[in-house]
Amino acid sequence: MEKTYGYRPCYFYAHRAGEITGIAPVFLTSSWIAGKCLISLPFAVYGGICASDAESQQALLGHVERLAVDWNVQYLELRNRRSTPLRGYHRNERYATFTIPLSDEKSMYDALPKDARYMIRKGEKAGLKTKRGFDQLDTFYRLMTINLQRLGTPAFPKSLFRNLICEYPGQIDLTVVYSGDQPMAAGMSFFFRDWMQPYYVGSLSEAKTVAANNFLWWEMIKFGSQSGLRTFDFGRSKKDSGNYTFKAKWNPNIETLDYQIRLVRRTDPPNFSPMNSKFSLAMDLWKKAPLGLTAAIGPHLVKWFP
Repeated sequence: MEKTYGYRPCYFYAHRAGEITGIAPVFLTSSWIAGKCLISLPFAVYGGICASDAESQQALLGHVERLAVDWNVQYLELRNRRSTPLRGYHRNERYATFTIPLSDEKSMYDALPKDARYMIRKGEKAGLKTKRGFDQLDTFYRLMTINLQRLGTPAFPKSLFRNLICEYPGQIDLTVVYSGDQPMAAGMSFFFRDWMQPYYVGSLSEAKTVAANNFLWWEMIKFGSQSGLRTFDFGRSKKDSGNYTFKAKWNPNIETLDYQIRLVRRTDPPNFSPMNSKFSLAMDLWKKAPLGLTAAIGPHLVKWFP
């Protein structure tokens, strides 16, 4: 985040008797739209304070709250996966996350709904193939940029993915699905302990005709299983969105994310989601703009919406 966007990292820890008992990672972000904000963590599905006991949790919470006041930020946002309600915070329940347990291929396939199995077979009958490796980074980036423009969302800078690959050796997979020589869909996944999470995904609009998106997710699920992992995390999606509907079709465990916001200078909770009607005109224009233009401008705009 610091290398790519220039955000200021602020990591704090609680300790007792020489042992770390909790951590609070936050970043100071700034833009002309949102102003200065403290976020844990920008562009992340999960964040907030991680502590082994309530006393450490409260000490770290109090520290970052004082920091938010001292730095006169607009708001402090904690992107907790799960949390008890915090006094003085507004809950943001717009997002959900989706997980399935990983086991043997047959058991996982049999546990899928009939429609999901049909789409996987459709991709197989279409002769789709997968290839893994970072030598496909340019291909992946083009597919993701096309996909984001279709959604009316600015593209991430390519430097983000180079920095991620450099920062997390052995913890990232890049998978691309091909129809013949044509790349159709691609996904970049993160690994942590026994957990796999595809984090960035892109595809051509033509991918639907051969079920390339379904085929991609199934190939990533199988890869997680073959790698000895235990949980496959589809990542977050906004409720009532197309991505939410797509992920729900895999019969996952669905959890509402317990993001919480403490207002400092702002008087109302922020909503920079694409689902916000205030952004509808800008999104419509973005979808119609030339791909080259959105690819060039997007990386400069996206950091305003962490």
